[in-house]
Amino acid sequence: MGGAEPMAGRPYMPGYGIRPAAEGSGLLSWSWARRQLTDSHEYWVATTRPDGRPHLMPVWGVWLEDALWFSSGLRSRKARNLAEQPMCAVATDNALDPVVVEGHAEIVTGLADIGLFLDTLNAKYRTAYRIDFLDPGVNATVRVDPVQAIGLVQRDFTGSPTRWRFR
Repeated sequence: MGGAEPMAGRPYMPGYGIRPAAEGSGLLSWSWARRQLTDSHEYWVATTRPDGRPHLMPVWGVWLEDALWFSSGLRSRKARNLAEQPMCAVATDNALDPVVVEGHAEIVTGLADIGLFLDTLNAKYRTAYRIDFLDPGVNATVRVDPVQAIGLVQRDFTGSPTRWRFR
C-alpha cells in the first residue's frame, strides 16, 4: 500500500442516528486509526469455517507496513479457515474506541518478512521468541492487508464513525 492514505467517509449505519460527516467530531483521521491499531494489546480475528460458521479468536499481533500481522499454528482453526477463505475481520481490543479492519489474509513464508514481524512482536510484547518459533512448516505468519476499516469513539458515537476504504 505504500503508506497511501485511505479514503474516509461515514459508514452506512441505518437506525443509529449517525450525523453527516461535517457534524460532531467529523471524520476521524487515519493517523488516529493507525494509533489504535498499533497500541492494541490483543486483536480479535474473525474467520469463516468451510461450512460458513464464524470463528473468532484473540491473538497477539502488530500493525506493520500498513497491515495487521499475527501468527498461528498451521493446524489451528483460524489458519485452516484462512487457507480456505482469506477474507477476514480483525478488531482492536478497545470496544469503546474500536477499529475494525476487513481484509485479505496472506500466509507469509519469506524469512526476511517473518524476521521483521518477529522483531516487531518481540519489541511490543517484551518477549524473546527466536526465528525457529515461526518456522513456516509449523506456524503461519499471517499478514492482513486492509480492504476497509471502520472506527469510532464512544464519547461521540453519532458524530465520529468513520469508514476508510483502501485503493
